Amino acid sequence: MKTELRVLFCSPIAWLILIVFAVQAGVEFCGQMAELLREKALGYSAYAASSFIFGGYGGVMTRMLENLYLYIPLLTMGLMSRELSSGSIKLLYSSPVSNVQIILGKYFATLLYGLGFVAVLLLEIFLGWIVVKDFDIMMVLVALLGLYLTVCVYAAIGLFMSTITQYQVVAAIGTLAVLAVLNFIGNVGQEIDFVRDLTYWLSIADRSKTFMDGLVNSADLLYFLLVVLMFLALSVIKLHGERSKASLAGNLLRYGTVFIVVLGLGYLTSRPRMVHYYDGTQTKRNTLSEASQQVVSQLTGGLTMTTYVNMLEDNYYQGMPSSRNYDLQRFENYIRFKPEMKIRYVYYYHRAQNAFLDSRFPDLDDKQRMDTLCKINDWDPDRFLPYEQVARTVDLSGEGFRFVRLIERENGQRVFLRIFEDNMRQPGEPEISTALKTLVVPTPRVGFVTGHEERSIDNFGVRGYGLFAREVTFRYSLINEGFRVESLSLEQPVDPGIDILVISDMRRPLSPVEMRNYLEFLARGGNLVVLGEPRRQENMNPLLEPLGLRFTEDLLVRPTREYLADVMVGHFTEAFGEVATAIRTARREGNCFATVSACGVETVADKGFRTIDCIVTDSLGVWNERQTSNFVDETPTCDPQRGEIEKPYSLMKYLTREVGDREQRVVVIGDSDCFAGSELNTVRDGIPAANFTVIQAIFKQMSYGEFPMEIHRVRPPDDALSLTQAANGWLKTLYCGVIPGAMLLLSVIIWIRRRNK
Repeated sequence: MKTELRVLFCSPIAWLILIVFAVQAGVEFCGQMAELLREKALGYSAYAASSFIFGGYGGVMTRMLENLYLYIPLLTMGLMSRELSSGSIKLLYSSPVSNVQIILGKYFATLLYGLGFVAVLLLEIFLGWIVVKDFDIMMVLVALLGLYLTVCVYAAIGLFMSTITQYQVVAAIGTLAVLAVLNFIGNVGQEIDFVRDLTYWLSIADRSKTFMDGLVNSADLLYFLLVVLMFLALSVIKLHGERSKASLAGNLLRYGTVFIVVLGLGYLTSRPRMVHYYDGTQTKRNTLSEASQQVVSQLTGGLTMTTYVNMLEDNYYQGMPSSRNYDLQRFENYIRFKPEMKIRYVYYYHRAQNAFLDSRFPDLDDKQRMDTLCKINDWDPDRFLPYEQVARTVDLSGEGFRFVRLIERENGQRVFLRIFEDNMRQPGEPEISTALKTLVVPTPRVGFVTGHEERSIDNFGVRGYGLFAREVTFRYSLINEGFRVESLSLEQPVDPGIDILVISDMRRPLSPVEMRNYLEFLARGGNLVVLGEPRRQENMNPLLEPLGLRFTEDLLVRPTREYLADVMVGHFTEAFGEVATAIRTARREGNCFATVSACGVETVADKGFRTIDCIVTDSLGVWNERQTSNFVDETPTCDPQRGEIEKPYSLMKYLTREVGDREQRVVVIGDSDCFAGSELNTVRDGIPAANFTVIQAIFKQMSYGEFPMEIHRVRPPDDALSLTQAANGWLKTLYCGVIPGAMLLLSVIIWIRRRNK
């Protein structure tokens, strides 16, 4: 090993590789630092600065990891090829050293050289540790470990390729070829379950990604170890074959045995029950939140997740066998805490929304479309079931036959986990944990009153409440956030199982029977949401009388140059922020509440409720308009003589009282359009509306904090640097000039001393 080290560090190529590596690492480091210092100069705080500089998607070590394949083959191409081409291999064979000692000596020399890469990066890490507040040192060291392990694997591959040829260039190209195969092999055999697991394990692609994020995964750690051992063993076998003149069949048998043993060990150690994790980040951002872990811990017994893939629906590609391993990565954190969870995929066909198939094959039925797709894509038609067979176990008609997952406990409880029509599409931790939570806690039932032309949850149009209540493709609809929604009539007593009653924009008053049933629900402590509307006060105010409230008689106006006067903006109060954490965040970010044609909510009597104003208008420029009704052609003006009063108006009040052993909660809002489809889809310049946030805050209070489920993450503390932009100059000088220059000078001194000897 000493001899090999001497050869390495006397080699111009080895020093050139190290110097180029230092220059590139310095450029990347200075670039990341310059970006953070630029943001600091603009008044922004850094977010997870340690990860931004060194890990993540664009950090120093991530970028250097992507380019390691350029360095290692050049370094290892002469390890054994030089011995073979010069004939010195015969001296090694005749010396009292074994094949294992030869290989390990050269390999360990390469690993010690690889510590030069580590030393270069440690110089940058040391500065980061000094200048970054609360530097996340463990996260960065884990990333550095991932980079060094990759060096170890590349070196083992390069050493093996160097043993099979006497030409150094061929060895370098062969190393690149093997790396290309290991990157590609993860796509081989994806249609076959067992083969898919083996080839996916063998793939080196993205193996270090988890390390770059600060997470040590025992499966990935053992992958590096096993692959290193495999190629070292192959190298020893190659030398043994040359030295003992072993037969080709014998060598192939040995090669095959090593490969099969390593592949088998890799398969076993990558099983979910065998995998262990270490999250090196300060905030444990690679791990499920405590709330999610608590939910998973309550899921005792068996758990099965079945993904139903409709091949005639345009989301089918999300669950194809070729994408299955990537699909399962979304649930890796859950499998980590529930390794016995079973994963199944069911492929079927049924007519669904698919504009392409409808236009391309308009005259074909479902079976004919499926057969045509199988011929075009060379699919096995026996893999795909007609929906009639699937319908025996689950009804997917309510899902529109879209891509959907069904999570089932062994006690029979089940819940759908959907994909959504937004940029993310796939469910994240909030949606997955919410779905699981519905299996361990009672799901709140929300009843929307009908019979008086109220806003309907079956209406997905402009005035309807279908979007926020029961749209399956909308991530933030109530049914996707842990609630069960239904329509009900007050002509019958309210079902005791109804937890929340919603009454919105009644165009006709309640009958005496309906009023009695409403009052009974209120008296027993049921939670209530009432949304009024101008010109409906006569119908709605009797609902508010037991609460000590009423809707103001007139429409509120807020004339501006940009929008019609009936576009109303409300601001979240500090008291509302104390009740709901989401509102506290919205206040900090400067968000507001927006709606069209609203009336105020006033307190007229004390009925035993504690009342707070949640959303209020500006104190100036807002009044109750009694004259103007055409806001398109006319601009209203405030006339105090006609009773138009300019003052802050409450748009939403929150009431609570104790009823028995529970706290009753009531929300009253002065407008019904604020939750309608038109308003939720409207974006106005200069009005950062957060009506979705209001909906979530309301129903979280109504469900006593159970739903929607909040995933709290601690903000990374490494959010500031002690440098200024003036440091950019000397950083570039030091890391792009001085350090590489010192290495160049050292290499020249070594070269001169060696030449003189």
